[in-house]
Amino acid sequence: MVGIDVASEHVDVAAIGAELPAALARVSNDADGHSALAEGLVRLAPGLVLMEATGGYEAALACALQAAGLRVSVINPRMARDFARAMQRLAKTDRIDAATLAELAEVLARRPDAERFIRPLTEPEQQDLAALVTRRRQLITMQLSERQRLRLARPVARPSIEAMIEAIKRQLDDVEAEMARHVGQHHSALAKVLQGVAGIGKVAAATLIAELPELGRLNRRQICALVGVAPYANDSGSSRGRRRIAGGRFEVRRTLYMATLTATRHNAPIREFYERLVTAGKLKKVALIACMRKLITHLNAIARDHLNAPHRPAIA
Repeated sequence: MVGIDVASEHVDVAAIGAELPAALARVSNDADGHSALAEGLVRLAPGLVLMEATGGYEAALACALQAAGLRVSVINPRMARDFARAMQRLAKTDRIDAATLAELAEVLARRPDAERFIRPLTEPEQQDLAALVTRRRQLITMQLSERQRLRLARPVARPSIEAMIEAIKRQLDDVEAEMARHVGQHHSALAKVLQGVAGIGKVAAATLIAELPELGRLNRRQICALVGVAPYANDSGSSRGRRRIAGGRFEVRRTLYMATLTATRHNAPIREFYERLVTAGKLKKVALIACMRKLITHLNAIARDHLNAPHRPAIA
């Protein structure tokens, strides 16, 4: 098993069950370093390569290792921190973190559900769409900040803020147009079936395709846990605590939340399910989360059917 601690300039590598060449213990976090590491790890043939999500610094390396045929898992940093604490590992350096990740990889690889931790291979087109979705989100955040500043701005500062809001709007329009073009060119079939579900619009479909590549490849329990809408027990002895959701991919969950709000008004099965839960005495927030689970389960089934369907050649 291999653990990789990723930094902006370099990556530290640790292995368990194999002798790691000294030249691979630390490599540069660039194309040359990725190629050298992939070539060396292919010879070691590890069962799993584990790394943390580091705000994007790990993305290119993960793709390079996947392209070389290695099984790669990118986990939430909180998992690694909790594992280190459980092992009473108080010191923290890049090399220690890499060794900790290698030990965690060994634990995960033994799990019967280990496949749910494996990162699906993402094509360059999907990476580009993810970048556009992220950029749109950044622009919306900037736009909201400027609008909030405008409300309290002195008259002398208002023209500058208004000009910035207009510039952000133009950029947002350009990014959304590029997103639509990209989806139409590379993901039109999947986007079409997802948008066929009431509540899922163009932006929601693009976000799901870009940031949830596991959609259609996991079972309903796994996809709900991955998004972060699966309820977890909070029991101890005879005490039965309230079930709560935890973890998951925040941005996907936020998109799903907004889609579900729309679905409770315009999607008949979701609306009826929501109304039935509220009538039965469930809190509206609890009912809405249950609807989110129902909606993502349905979308997962649709995506699975799309992936498994035979692709017929177009008729000229």
